[in-house]
Amino acid sequence: MNTVLKILLALSGTALALQVQAAPYQSIVPAKSGVTFQFKQMGVAMDGRFTKFSAQVNFDPAKAEQGKASFEVDLASVDAGSSEADDEVVTKSWFNAKAFPKAQFVTKRIQQTAPNQYEVQGTLSIKGLTREVKFPMKHTAQGKDGLLTGSFTLKRADYNIGEGMWAKFDVVANDIQVNFSLTATLGK
Repeated sequence: MNTVLKILLALSGTALALQVQAAPYQSIVPAKSGVTFQFKQMGVAMDGRFTKFSAQVNFDPAKAEQGKASFEVDLASVDAGSSEADDEVVTKSWFNAKAFPKAQFVTKRIQQTAPNQYEVQGTLSIKGLTREVKFPMKHTAQGKDGLLTGSFTLKRADYNIGEGMWAKFDVVANDIQVNFSLTATLGK
């Protein structure tokens, strides 16, 4: 084989590899993903998580501004550390999961801020209330998959999470740190 042909084949292979990597992420792998939260109860740090969630994703890290995503969390799937806490947090005073079974986040804008770093803006809806949120997100390539991680703080009072005797912040703090780690897969 002559040198020019070898170079052309190598360049073709590189171009093909770049095209494969340029496909957008179009779904998440729930078994390799997680949504957790932290809060303070009577000054003590507490952890929780949600076990059921889904997403519609169209995100190419190289074309972040064209990215879109919607994410739903099944509020009844909360694991707040004990069965008593799990039962309480789905009641009308907290998530009111019977009337509002899902929390939903929908992107409005994704902007790259540095290599593999993005700022995500969108709306978060909980208990029929929708608020604007903005947070940093990191992308880490993992073969054909990608790991999307980030966090933001929500004020539970903005969504009426903890009404009545729970509306004060002396027992449960107003700030809830929400963290996500999502394994996304490429489209075909």
